[in-house]
Amino acid sequence: MTIAAVEAVDIGKAYGGVAALTKASFTAQAGEVHALVGENGAGKSTLIKIMGGRVRPDSGEIRIGGQAVSLNGPQAAHHLGAWTVFQELTLLPWMTVAENLLLQQEPRSSLGLISRQATLRDADALLARYGVMHIDPRALVEDISLAERQTVEIVRAVSHAPKILFLDEPTSSLVEREVEWLFGQIRRLREQGCSIVFTSHRWAEIRSIADRITIFRGGADVGTFTDIDEDEAVRLMTGRRVEALYPPLTPRPAAAPVMLEARSLSGPNLRQVSFALHQGEVLGVGGLAGHGHRELFRTVFGDAHASGGTLTVQGKEKKFRSPRAAIASGIALVPEDRKTEGLLLRMSVRDNASLAILKRLTRFGILKPQEERRAAQHVVDSLRVRTAGIGLAVGALSGGNQQKVLLGRWLETECQILLLYDVTRGVDVATKHEIYELVASLARSGHAILFYSSDAEELAHLCHRVLVMREGVVAAELHAPGITAEDIVSAAVRDHRAA
Repeated sequence: MTIAAVEAVDIGKAYGGVAALTKASFTAQAGEVHALVGENGAGKSTLIKIMGGRVRPDSGEIRIGGQAVSLNGPQAAHHLGAWTVFQELTLLPWMTVAENLLLQQEPRSSLGLISRQATLRDADALLARYGVMHIDPRALVEDISLAERQTVEIVRAVSHAPKILFLDEPTSSLVEREVEWLFGQIRRLREQGCSIVFTSHRWAEIRSIADRITIFRGGADVGTFTDIDEDEAVRLMTGRRVEALYPPLTPRPAAAPVMLEARSLSGPNLRQVSFALHQGEVLGVGGLAGHGHRELFRTVFGDAHASGGTLTVQGKEKKFRSPRAAIASGIALVPEDRKTEGLLLRMSVRDNASLAILKRLTRFGILKPQEERRAAQHVVDSLRVRTAGIGLAVGALSGGNQQKVLLGRWLETECQILLLYDVTRGVDVATKHEIYELVASLARSGHAILFYSSDAEELAHLCHRVLVMREGVVAAELHAPGITAEDIVSAAVRDHRAA
């Protein structure tokens, strides 16, 4: 029999009495791409952390090349040729891209000092070797986009010529062009005999790249397949069928008032952007990454200052100097990276859920704990957050449940305008369905929703209109019904501007 490149045998892991893994097993061969799929909270990320040396299992065994191993840290895994790109990025934000890429491998002078010039030169060559020409090695990591950070993390891992590569949700922050780049790297590594284990919630990606698929549910594996359709996979993942992924699009009320209007809004990576968002409308924003979407949302939320143009909220012109001012005007933002921009991971579900309404929960500056508990429990109950209790650290929840807590926090403010930025990133199919239903329900109840997604299918199915941005301008405006993902992608790459 062929010796497996990596095996997990009956792995068990619990956190505070909550079982994350229960006798979870799978086997991956050299030269194989093996996908691990399942709902958020099924145990996939925990298993990858264990196999990458970041977490110690409570029971079971890890085998590499047929030999049982004890991994007391990532360095031990690296020594055995196993590298991981974690879902929670491990880059140091206050350092440059170059410094992160060459961390602990910096070129040094004859005196043993790090050569900054050589570090930049070597990092530039490393990025070029993997076809990454759009990221400046001199840039601070905190100043580049989430997708660019993910790309840097991937380059750093594959540059070590791994024998085993674990990829935990590597495409969650990437758009189609960057996914194709990553899959090119995966195919190259597979041809070299590397074993690649990855997780994803995008079924089309799984089918296109995986040789075998292991499905997890409730912390255990429920089967490994070389061929399985999406409906059956969803049933195995969830224990139920999700009949229709997207809810029907309810027509926007006729003559609905304008809740948010931008006129000739300009700023960093924005040029003369104009739009009107109506009550009860889901207005999509799409296009290729890096063309101004993030800057648009930050500017509307007061996190970036416009250099020109006007912003009107419910008929009143506003100049937001900070997010606090936007919140006071009934605007809420769910950002792209819930772990670094939205949640305080070490604090409890209760603390995170109530964070935006603390003023309402205090009397004479003293917090009313009973009111805080009631508000947090309302978030958990209304959004069906799976948690052992509101006192549990929010970082211990799965990605989908973390996202629900973040959404619930802003809904507690009773905001009327929601800015949702890639809210289903890294979320499993069943939780996506819940979020889609929530977005449709909020629109029906009169909320105005500005909705960005890196998934063109989401925009096509959920939105009344879609603004396609290109080079900081609105290149096209598409109207439902009849919007397709192909329409959105085509508009994003066209050279001419459409009305």
